[in-house]
Amino acid sequence: MGVFVFLPLVLPLTAWPIARLAEQHLHPRTATRLLTGVAAVMGTCSTVCLGLVMVVGTAQLPGNPLPDGWSDPEVREAVPYDEVAGKAAIPALVAVIVACGRTLWRHGRVRRRAHHALAGLPGTEVAVLPDGVPYAYALPGGRRDRVVVTTALLDCLEPDERRALFAHERAHLTARHHRFLLTVQLAARANPFLRPLRTAVSYTAERWADEEAARAVGSRRAVACAIGKAALVSRGTPVPTFAGLAAPGPVPRRVAALLGPAPVVRSWPSVFTSVGLAAWGAAAGTAVSAMSSANSAVTMVLILHAATPL
Repeated sequence: MGVFVFLPLVLPLTAWPIARLAEQHLHPRTATRLLTGVAAVMGTCSTVCLGLVMVVGTAQLPGNPLPDGWSDPEVREAVPYDEVAGKAAIPALVAVIVACGRTLWRHGRVRRRAHHALAGLPGTEVAVLPDGVPYAYALPGGRRDRVVVTTALLDCLEPDERRALFAHERAHLTARHHRFLLTVQLAARANPFLRPLRTAVSYTAERWADEEAARAVGSRRAVACAIGKAALVSRGTPVPTFAGLAAPGPVPRRVAALLGPAPVVRSWPSVFTSVGLAAWGAAAGTAVSAMSSANSAVTMVLILHAATPL
């Protein structure tokens, strides 16, 4: 395996340029899907390689439950600096598992609490809560997807802005944006180098819903006004993996984008542009990460199989 086992841990750095440029130059739908895919693959590959290095480190510990043959010199030589890297991988992988597990648990807990809070309300698509705190969010799952909004926020909006609000939240539910947001959250927990992609997807998912809302209501200005008003009074959403009109982030940029022309849908940017070059760089980094982790996994399995006594 050699040093290739460590490549997936640092290759997420190749996605940093596209994380920034995609927000500015790609259609929000394209940017969200591209960045989420890159983050998912790179997060998985880095975790796999961390697990492979951990096997070598665990086999060196006294009283380990692994086969004795897995601590043979042939196995340890597969990982450079095996004594340091192997043992360091153990707490690192434990930290990744704990962080990802905590994210999933928190997400599930918030969803359960949100559905439980709506249990006494009519089973309509829109749930209006008589709450003095202004907020709105898209709640997926349960018996049906629902848009949750409080009377305090509705009172702050004009009729056309309310329609924009509901169209925005329905766009989140239709496109299943919570899955994109949860995926990049887990990827960022698996590898801190993927945090810029998590931030970018949080923005592009909102921009995607903004554009869908503008198309549904036929007024980009109405959506921009609704976002501006909601951002001034709202506290955002209850958890980062829930999408909402006034989600934390660069609201002025969203408003400015809505006051300008609609973005052009492109399947893939040209390589002769900055965003195209960054996209191809991220794609190359993702491909190398996938091949490196696959090669390391196969190599490790073969080495461990040969070292395991029959």
